[in-house]
Amino acid sequence: MKKKNAGLIVGVVALAVAGAWYLNKVDGAHAEGPGKGGGGPGGKGGMPPTTVNVVSPQRQDVGVELSANGTVTPVRTVDLHPQTTATIRQVHIREGQFVKEGQVMFSLDDRADRANVARAEAQVAQNRATLADLERQYKRSQDLASQGFLSQSAVDSLKSQVEAARALVQSNAAAARASQVSASYTTIRAPMSGRVGAIDIHPGALVQPSTSLTTVTQLDPIDVSFNLPESALGAVLAAQRAGKVAVQASTGGEARPLTGELKFVDNAVDPSAGTIRVKAQFTNPQSMLWPGQYVSTRVTVQTIRDAVVIPQNAIITSTQGTFVYVVGEGNEARQVKVARLHGFGEYAAVTGLSGNEKVITEGKQNLRPGGKVRLAGAKPQAQPAPNAEGAPQAASAKKGDKA
Repeated sequence: MKKKNAGLIVGVVALAVAGAWYLNKVDGAHAEGPGKGGGGPGGKGGMPPTTVNVVSPQRQDVGVELSANGTVTPVRTVDLHPQTTATIRQVHIREGQFVKEGQVMFSLDDRADRANVARAEAQVAQNRATLADLERQYKRSQDLASQGFLSQSAVDSLKSQVEAARALVQSNAAAARASQVSASYTTIRAPMSGRVGAIDIHPGALVQPSTSLTTVTQLDPIDVSFNLPESALGAVLAAQRAGKVAVQASTGGEARPLTGELKFVDNAVDPSAGTIRVKAQFTNPQSMLWPGQYVSTRVTVQTIRDAVVIPQNAIITSTQGTFVYVVGEGNEARQVKVARLHGFGEYAAVTGLSGNEKVITEGKQNLRPGGKVRLAGAKPQAQPAPNAEGAPQAASAKKGDKA
């Protein structure tokens, strides 16, 4: 029994050795290819050319942009309050109406104020009449004193009365102007051009200085406030020193982006968030931007002139660095190291290319430096089919030729 098992094991081992020898022989024949020169379709390695797609780099000006989400904030918002306690007589505006600076918005009951103004003006008129009489008496006293009919002390007394009357006129005139100012508080005008907010006050309501009548918000121009990373602060300040910094704001959807100008960079970085607060100002005649609205912003901090631009998917980043494959002489793949200056969308501005290369965008995952490539759409070269012995077949005999 033991002899049968030993014989079986020896037979299995022999079969395994024979099979391995046969497979190695077949693989060697396939790898060597037909003929000693390796004349298969792939050249020396026996691999066919890799089909690739290529593009030519473009040259254009590329703007280096920073993106952030922002909030629309009005340049000015005024909360209107009365400056006196009175009753609303008339409301001259509607909710949501656009008003111009100086336009009448509310009228308060001004009867008491008009009476005070009239009384103050009458008092000023009385004081001026008294002053005029004293001035005439003083002039006559001077004439009499020059003729020796009146003492100098009497003249000096009249002079003092004239000066006192003159001061009283000025005092009462100032009081009259104060009464006019107080009366002007009964007419509330728009402090600026803008849009009126909600109105909760109606004619007949009693208001006082703590009562909010409505708000007026300036919509044109308007600001957009957003935060940028502190790493971008140097580029933003350099761009601002160089001139106007363009900012684009988009509300999303099909709305056309609006272009404004950077107006404000905060004087301190927020240490908890590592950001810097900035503001851009936009002309807003059509009210495309609305206070409190969220928008997407882009700040152009630099423009790279005549940059070499290629698709982002052509760039390979590995442990060897950042590079692209280009088609070299003899349709061989060649590596070129590049540096990515700025990416935007599907494209990137790079250095390291002259702009005349054919950059491989698709099929690069199977490439090695020096590997053969074939452009997509190009017809492969026809190869003669091997005969049964492994040698290329001779051309077919022409008619009339003997065998």
